[in-house]
Amino acid sequence: MQYLDYFNQHPATSIAIVAAISLLIGSFLNVVIYRLPLMMMRDWRQEIEEFDPDDLPKLPPQDQRFNLAVPDSTCPGCGHKIRAWENIPLISYAVQRGRCSSCKTAISPRYPIVEFVTAMLSVFVIQHFGLTAAGLLALFFTWSLISLTLIDADHKLLPDSITLPLMWAGLIANYFLVFDGVSFSDSFWGAIVGYMSLWSIYWLFKLLTGKEGMGYGDFKLLAALGAWMGWQALPLIIILSAGVGAVVGITLMVVAKRDSQATLPFGPYLAAAGFIAMIWGDIITQTYLQFAGMN
Repeated sequence: MQYLDYFNQHPATSIAIVAAISLLIGSFLNVVIYRLPLMMMRDWRQEIEEFDPDDLPKLPPQDQRFNLAVPDSTCPGCGHKIRAWENIPLISYAVQRGRCSSCKTAISPRYPIVEFVTAMLSVFVIQHFGLTAAGLLALFFTWSLISLTLIDADHKLLPDSITLPLMWAGLIANYFLVFDGVSFSDSFWGAIVGYMSLWSIYWLFKLLTGKEGMGYGDFKLLAALGAWMGWQALPLIIILSAGVGAVVGITLMVVAKRDSQATLPFGPYLAAAGFIAMIWGDIITQTYLQFAGMN
């Protein structure tokens, strides 16, 4: 507690430290975003390859260790092993001008963007909550949402290994009343109502159309958001996610000429809505009530 008190009394120092650590976290999130789906697919392949061994994506060999720690990161173009000084967040990308030091293959700008966005959102979270237990937990919440957003955007997949720990973390945090205004009862029912609401919509849509409108990962993510913010926040999160989804979908159709029938993952919109609700939910709700003359 003494350390937290010191950093709260010296906000510039705390922000600099949070930014530096979050850049490193952003670099790690790039690894999670890329490797976790492949790890899951390897496990699935092991289970199904006896049924259809020819219809499988190109994945790391089964006899090769592959997880978040090994093997070392390499250039996809030439296989050059990324050394420590070539993996400094933002700096290495700028020094190497966005190219591999060995074969000069262009490196996706997404890597430094994820690092930068992670740092900026983390600093914003700490400015909002302070360097407190709530602030530190909100960092975990934010980092989890960043990972889920990009994994779902890439693979239409929301891994249980992120959504379920996120839900349990929200329940545990609110058991100890870490977040003001959210009781454990609110959190408990938030998880249940969050899951059941999308589960009900999923089955109603499937019964009416014969199609699947979303995945089970979406149910678990909304359950996690309900666990963090309580059941009262769920209507706002659903409205915000629908609004964000509509804006992004229309933009993609107009700017990128995307097919209006193409499916879009819902997870990124839920994640964006969850972050907005975590930071500005009370302000948005109060503004709406005042505008509607209900407060």
